[in-house]
Amino acid sequence: MKFVELPLSSALQQKLAFSNFVDTTPVQEAVIPQALAGKDVMATAQTGTGKTLAFLIPAIDWLEKNPSRKIEFLVLVPTRELAMQVCEAYDNIRNNRMLPAALVIGGVPERKQLSALRSGAQLVVATPGRLEDYMRRRLVNLSTLKTVVLDEADRMLDMGFLPSIRRILEAIPAKRQTMLFSATLESSVAGLVNQYLSNPVRVAIGSVLKPNEAVELQAFETSAMGKADLLRQLLYEEKGQTLVFARTKRGTERLAKSLVRDGFSATMIHGDRTQAQRVGALSGFDEGRYQVMVATDVAARGLHINDVAHVINYDLPNMAEDFIHRVGRTGRAGAKGIASTLVCGAEIVELRRIERTLKLRIVRKEIGSTGASAPRKERVNTLSSRTLQRLPGEVFA
Repeated sequence: MKFVELPLSSALQQKLAFSNFVDTTPVQEAVIPQALAGKDVMATAQTGTGKTLAFLIPAIDWLEKNPSRKIEFLVLVPTRELAMQVCEAYDNIRNNRMLPAALVIGGVPERKQLSALRSGAQLVVATPGRLEDYMRRRLVNLSTLKTVVLDEADRMLDMGFLPSIRRILEAIPAKRQTMLFSATLESSVAGLVNQYLSNPVRVAIGSVLKPNEAVELQAFETSAMGKADLLRQLLYEEKGQTLVFARTKRGTERLAKSLVRDGFSATMIHGDRTQAQRVGALSGFDEGRYQVMVATDVAARGLHINDVAHVINYDLPNMAEDFIHRVGRTGRAGAKGIASTLVCGAEIVELRRIERTLKLRIVRKEIGSTGASAPRKERVNTLSSRTLQRLPGEVFA
């Protein structure tokens, strides 16, 4: 379906055309007509399928046709970064007569957020903890709410936000439209659906427990001593942006600083970095100022990072499902991507368990002479004679 086929306002159609949005994605084609009709929606889809516009386009269309100075749409998301990205997407396609979305997140001063809430913003994008705090202090009025969206619902529950979400949903008008988007339909998510959605339209796009077919999966079995060298050789080989996942905050710090010392243009993101540091790392990586970003699973879900050519699992995730979310950072919006996994020792057995759980077969490859597994049809050559053009690395305090 093309966007021009949808019953949207002329102003919104012009904005979409100006932004080069022509064809809907499958999740947008399934969700937008139902959302425009005011129906509750429960949608599961792989990451990178356009879920954000699937709920923002109906919201903007309704707000254009029903202007007011009251909060009528609420979007709940798991992370500050995703909240900022949803606001940016909203600002890109709203008309100039509409106020920007009010951003409600922790880790930043309240003054600007409260000013946006009081100025008449009709759409609020919030993380549950900070929004509940504002509600408890009576700093936000949600009595006029028409629609609530729970984006990345399973991730919010994984992060322990279920009590806050329940309190928020029970405090807002019972007569409302509710849309829930989730990468998986776990029992806790199903409980939310059963309790807070009314006869929802069920939308399921593809398998949410399978990687995008556009992503090439490969694994390298090596020794503990060889893993760091193997990572560097992969980074020398890759000319595009690379997202490297480590398991712990300390491991992320150590690995990022090591790459900077080796001359790579690298940054990092994890839960203990300040909001300014996280924003700087994300924007710098997204804009190409950094070739490499090392991250914990805070970047595995709920972030829209453009043009990631390569995802590298330096450490395996704690859960098999998180493997899908990690590799879903590449191969987005129809592009091709590569996801490499580096394993040594007991991790080799753990990778096989992930393959069994997800019913995957990840091709084993060798890289040079770093101690990886025996050749299996394909081989990546050593790069000791090659020189990579390196940008200045991030300076860490």
